[in-house]
Amino acid sequence: MRIVHVVRQFLPNRGGLEDVVANLCRAQLRMGLKPSVLTLDRLFGDPGLQLAQEEVIDGIPVRRIPYHGSSRYPFAPSVFAHLSDADIVHVHAIDFFFDALALGWIFHRKLLVATTHGGFFHTRDFSGLKKIWMNGPTRLSSLAYRAIAGCSANDARMFENVAAGKVRVIENGVDLDKFRGASSVAPVRRLVSIGRFSKNKRPENLIATMAALLRTGADWHLDMIGVESDWSEAALRDAIARAGLAGRIDIHLGLGDAEARDVMSRSSLFVSASDFEGFGLALIEAMSAGLVPVVQPNAAFAALSEKYSVIRLTDFGAPQEAANVIVEAFESLKASRGALKPDIDALAPYSWQQVALNYRAFYEDALQGRLDFRRNRSFSGHN
Repeated sequence: MRIVHVVRQFLPNRGGLEDVVANLCRAQLRMGLKPSVLTLDRLFGDPGLQLAQEEVIDGIPVRRIPYHGSSRYPFAPSVFAHLSDADIVHVHAIDFFFDALALGWIFHRKLLVATTHGGFFHTRDFSGLKKIWMNGPTRLSSLAYRAIAGCSANDARMFENVAAGKVRVIENGVDLDKFRGASSVAPVRRLVSIGRFSKNKRPENLIATMAALLRTGADWHLDMIGVESDWSEAALRDAIARAGLAGRIDIHLGLGDAEARDVMSRSSLFVSASDFEGFGLALIEAMSAGLVPVVQPNAAFAALSEKYSVIRLTDFGAPQEAANVIVEAFESLKASRGALKPDIDALAPYSWQQVALNYRAFYEDALQGRLDFRRNRSFSGHN
């Protein structure tokens, strides 16, 4: 089975979407499938850097094509020239590629499937226009897709409204070994956040919460691991300095896995003030490291908290309230002598081996024309 994964950004860029596609491809290679990646030839974070047109990364053939316009909706019409060897074209996220490949289906005639990755509702910006787009162009584009994988129950509910009978829940996989057991052996008042520095992650709320924590008189520290996005490194450092927290918050840009693991080894808690997550990849990674999560109650995190009682929810828009919950989480962890750390074995349903098997069944159903997924919608591993 030859699968062409179409995604706007891929390695060497680092982020949740890029990691999901890369890990899915690696797992598919191990299964004997033939995945490849079709992506853009410049990184949104460094648009002046031209990447190689063709490359093999970890055994994954990667083709890159030029684009024009905004990173929010990059225009890349040459996508149609690179589909000839595909049995399945798997589109990741709802953007130009999702719409263009649907519009051009009458010419390329490839079987199309897609994974939602949160759609385009990562922020509340232009929410009215997004709803109109969802119920207009996205609904029409969905007609060309044989099947759609919602990477969360929330995504599945949203897309079932515009693609009834085509949607199945397949939650993202997580590399559970990458950070396995990395957290500090002894409880320490040190927090870590993971994720690109984008508007929806609300780093300003993490900074305000740190200020509230330090007013307790205890020696707290926050490590922010990520890459520049809506927030630049300079803007983050300026916000930290204005809050009087220089030396209390460290920013770590573009860390490799080993470097990120080293940061986690000095921490006990994971924090996220994110307003929106398509799935909650960073949260699962943090739990695999043994970090106790205190996170914003967005839809994805709230759903995960129903499965894992170790997750604590709090509104980081109320910094003092969030600080109180963090203190309670730390004191409970300390009193238990580490026994209240996440159970890493309980995360097994998110292994990439299992998720790749779920996707293979998803592809086979699509190829064989079993279109109505409503009777068996979930491959989340918990249903």
